Amino acid sequence: MPLSLLSLLVHAYVAWRLVPAMPGPAWVPALLGAVLAVSALVLPWGMMARRVRHPTWSDALAWAGLLFMGLFSSLLVLTVLRDVALLLAAGVQMLWPAGVRMAALRSQSAVVVPVVAGLVTLWGLFNARRRAAVVRVDVPIVGLPVSLHGFTIAQISDVHVGPTIKGPYLQAIVHAVNGLQADLVAVTGDLVDGSVRDLAPHVAPLAKLASRHGTYFVTGNHEYYSGAHAWVAELRRLGITVLMNEHVVLRHGPLALQAELVLAGVADHGAHHFDPTHRSDPHAALAGAPASAVVKILLAHQPRSAEAAAKAGFDLQLSGHTHGGQFWPWNLFVPLQQPFTAGLHRWQELWVYTSRGTGYWGPPKRFGAPSEITHLRLVPA
Repeated sequence: MPLSLLSLLVHAYVAWRLVPAMPGPAWVPALLGAVLAVSALVLPWGMMARRVRHPTWSDALAWAGLLFMGLFSSLLVLTVLRDVALLLAAGVQMLWPAGVRMAALRSQSAVVVPVVAGLVTLWGLFNARRRAAVVRVDVPIVGLPVSLHGFTIAQISDVHVGPTIKGPYLQAIVHAVNGLQADLVAVTGDLVDGSVRDLAPHVAPLAKLASRHGTYFVTGNHEYYSGAHAWVAELRRLGITVLMNEHVVLRHGPLALQAELVLAGVADHGAHHFDPTHRSDPHAALAGAPASAVVKILLAHQPRSAEAAAKAGFDLQLSGHTHGGQFWPWNLFVPLQQPFTAGLHRWQELWVYTSRGTGYWGPPKRFGAPSEITHLRLVPA
């Protein structure tokens, strides 16, 4: 009920600011009003559709609600920006009465806002639903052993299998990753939005991931919303190694020149709020690692694990969580919670790569933050 009330209030604000100002035939403002009315009623179901037991109806309601959520998000932001622009224009008019035609500005901007919001939403839908592109990144490592020159990691993150992302979407990702022929595959959390009972068949394509050293997974915050313990067991059943504050030692290269690489993984940064035994701990993840291993890589869902990872002595951290902001303007708010939004950055002596994510969460919409399958290559510094 509070979510529905909030939805009605913010939709009423947009209708109040746009509908009376729209020019043209009477059907134009009536159409916008009808779209806003439907959106106000349907949008909350994007978040609540999981309560509907029939899977077909649940998915249909989720699709409708989340599509309108994406559209209305842009409508609301653009309406607020329009109001700010009109306020500034009114100030200019007070100083220069002949310089601003307020009536024309109000009517024209009332049309521009829904048109731009609609175009952005359609383009964002296309970007979200297409298979993620491969992004290639070289990571320079000081003292990298010759046998590890060119060692490759395929990273996928934040797929969010759930109401609008199903098995075929994930199967296309798996096919693309296998085509990279990477030395290992890393899945850095937020794989699912739902229970094992509902989504196990749709996650099953992960069992087909192929690489020289296998597939490794760490939990993200959405695993804990979806039953982390059950998902850890299910992924292990699929043959995926789940790293819970622990590490593996990978030996790579010809036998005579073989070098050791430590790959560690931690539970999500906030996992202890759900299970105190899952508290994220990069130091514990590295405990007992051989001193002979020159390269130490950490899989950690959230970039803000970087400070602890740097203190523990890791060389590279692979993260996700941010989605690169997914669509404007939410990318502007990521730095309030995370040190990095996307890409390769330095934290003291630690490299941190933050994926924009391979799927999406919530609205099927990506604008200004395309999804990615990351192909990382270790190179000598």
